[in-house]
Amino acid sequence: MAKDLKDLKKKKNCTFCNDKIDTLDYKDTSKLKRYLSESGKILPRRITGTCAKHQRVLSNAVKKAREAGLMGYVFEN
Repeated sequence: MAKDLKDLKKKKNCTFCNDKIDTLDYKDTSKLKRYLSESGKILPRRITGTCAKHQRVLSNAVKKAREAGLMGYVFEN
């Protein structure tokens, strides 16, 4: 039983740290959409597995892309 709990709480690795990415381009909407929910909200760190530093970079890039009109604030079904 204790082993099952450890499997559930397995730490996710930050994909940006693994790829050694420091900056995120706000114009790369295909990459940014991977970190958004179906309704268009930014997914939290506990789901995506990004570190705190890259989560801040990611949220700023998404907000900048929305402001520039490259991405919508809400996705239509």
